[in-house]
Amino acid sequence: MELLVAVGSLLWVALMLVPWRPWSTRERLEPGDPRDGTDLSDVTVLIPARNEGNVIGRTLSALRREGKGLRVTLVDDQSTDETASIARSVLPTHLKIIQGDPLPAGWTGKIWALEQGWRGIDSDLLLLLDADIELQPGMVGALKRKLIGEKLALVSIMAELRTESFWEKLLVPAFVYFFKLLYPFAVGNDPRSNLGVAAGGCILLRSDSLRMIGGFDALRNAIIDDCSLARKIKKSGNRTWIGLSHSVRSHRPYARLSNFWEMVERTAFTQLKYSSRLLLATTFAMLLSFWLPWAGLFSPHLPLRIVAIFGVFAMTLSYLPMLRYYRRSIFWVPMLPLISGLYLLMTWSSALRYWRGMRSEWKGRVYARS
Repeated sequence: MELLVAVGSLLWVALMLVPWRPWSTRERLEPGDPRDGTDLSDVTVLIPARNEGNVIGRTLSALRREGKGLRVTLVDDQSTDETASIARSVLPTHLKIIQGDPLPAGWTGKIWALEQGWRGIDSDLLLLLDADIELQPGMVGALKRKLIGEKLALVSIMAELRTESFWEKLLVPAFVYFFKLLYPFAVGNDPRSNLGVAAGGCILLRSDSLRMIGGFDALRNAIIDDCSLARKIKKSGNRTWIGLSHSVRSHRPYARLSNFWEMVERTAFTQLKYSSRLLLATTFAMLLSFWLPWAGLFSPHLPLRIVAIFGVFAMTLSYLPMLRYYRRSIFWVPMLPLISGLYLLMTWSSALRYWRGMRSEWKGRVYARS
């Protein structure tokens, strides 16, 4: 046990020293002057929406402030609420609404909706936007300048999630923190790396790059479609970039633990490639790194306590940038063992569901295990 405490503690010290700094929040993009008059006539926003009547109005209202010439295509994916009528009332002009066809076999819902919307779009640039994402004025222009100025094929932003309820304050910063540990932004942004990293809530990409990989048909069965898209774009010889932004905000509430549980459960075991060995390895790694350094603080052996102190200190340093980004206190750091335990339980729940024959579930659609 003493050896495991030492290893778990030293892992955090090593994490602070790796050159790609996955704990950092340095990859950011914020808009400049929203009145800069950027021409957006070559950009079409594509929004897949299934029963999003409670959030779509705010999203479309924000797009009206983005700039000149921006067009919006919304795919109403078999909604049973007032998604389409609310969209028309909020954005009566420059909005095209497509009534989505039933989901064919072998497709996931979001990708099928994007495929239907993309067929009728002829603009050079395509902004994939989730129905709950609110952009601050000038953000589309900033995305376009980043894409063109750095000769990228895809620019993606990890949206700032809501932190109003207790569960959101507890779990949201850690959600982004864990995502960056699994998918380091600096590695994903490196053209020499094969790692594809993107966040599906907000992605600007070149239409010709999408055509080059075969369109959305190439992603038809993907559960983690955003990273799959970035990986295929990179494999085609193009460059991608992902970062954070306070100007890309999700207003979808996750007020209860069950809301978060469902979101994580949907993709957690997919990230582990449905591998029982990877699940066991992840479980061991989480307990080793998040629990044992804290336990080592109470060791009767002074040398081990010192090593544990270094480990907990390094863990704290690694989490502080994300806490600051989400304007949270340092006093949330001691909650990391509990937080990691909750996410680990969500991952096991995702695995159990897969073993029962269900690969994923979202918006009333169940994707069976093949």
